Amino acid sequence: MKAMLSIAPGGPETLVLSEVAAPVARIGELLVDVRACAINYPDVLIIEDKYQMRPERPFAPGCEVAGVVAAVGPEVEGWSVGDRVVATIGHGGLAEQVAVPAAMAFPLPAERDFAGGAALLLTYATTIHALLDRGRLRSGETLLVLGAAGGVGLAAIGLGKAHGARVVAAVSSEAKADAARAAGADAVVVYPRAPFDKDQSKAVAAMFKAAVGPGGADVIYDPVGGDYAEPALRAIAWEGRYLVVGFPAGIPKLPLNLTLLKSCDVCGVFWGAFAMRDPAANRAHVDTLFRLWAQGRIDPVVTERFALADAGRAIAKLGSRDAIGKLVVEIG
Repeated sequence: MKAMLSIAPGGPETLVLSEVAAPVARIGELLVDVRACAINYPDVLIIEDKYQMRPERPFAPGCEVAGVVAAVGPEVEGWSVGDRVVATIGHGGLAEQVAVPAAMAFPLPAERDFAGGAALLLTYATTIHALLDRGRLRSGETLLVLGAAGGVGLAAIGLGKAHGARVVAAVSSEAKADAARAAGADAVVVYPRAPFDKDQSKAVAAMFKAAVGPGGADVIYDPVGGDYAEPALRAIAWEGRYLVVGFPAGIPKLPLNLTLLKSCDVCGVFWGAFAMRDPAANRAHVDTLFRLWAQGRIDPVVTERFALADAGRAIAKLGSRDAIGKLVVEIG
């Protein structure tokens, strides 16, 4: 079978489209004919050896797939060959076939295409866990979303609105502002590109404060990090919740005196570990996502589709932070 392999640490240019042996479904696994693989920020990091998990090379990146069950491994119940499936995995998705843990697989409704299915789980499951479990978001509260035009950002806008929040989207360009508005954001802030000096940081904080209003943001969803984190924290409400989701702009250092002055929480969000530690709670969240999707209250935004041979180009675009919505590689 064909797979896009990382053969040495580095950027997308180090990926090689190769012929490899097909995997088999072992105990507790499904063998899936991959039809679509969404590209996510861990794919940018894992091929550079900057992710917390470092697979033995050669390996295929790709942690979010949709496809058709080709074989059912031992001790797996409830699945049959031919079933449509979406799943999350550590890596291996940029290939014609992949073995996935049945515990991390979910049926894909017949009315949904594979690209949309591949774009759902990682971003929306991360976000619903972040907003409800870690952020305790309530109807009527104000939610500030950084990086709001990316995959997780648009998911946060959709889920925030679905749960009754006023959503303020923060983005880095007018094109991204348009995408955030189309997703339902109530207000949009277009911030400058980092790095910031002290005065610039204060100016960005003032922009956030003006957008969220005098009461501050009850929940801040931050999948960006870097120099954007401190200005956002300065706009938090009394007893607000700051959600640490990712660091494409760098790992920030927050002045902890701000947490004392606002009596606020800084909460880490590690969805993968949550899903492994509490699979029943994760499955309940995914059931909620499929219900909201069926109701038209959320809808994964796939903005570009790539062939397997062009998967490196998709990873490069995501790494440049110019992407809007989800980028999906279609296979087969």
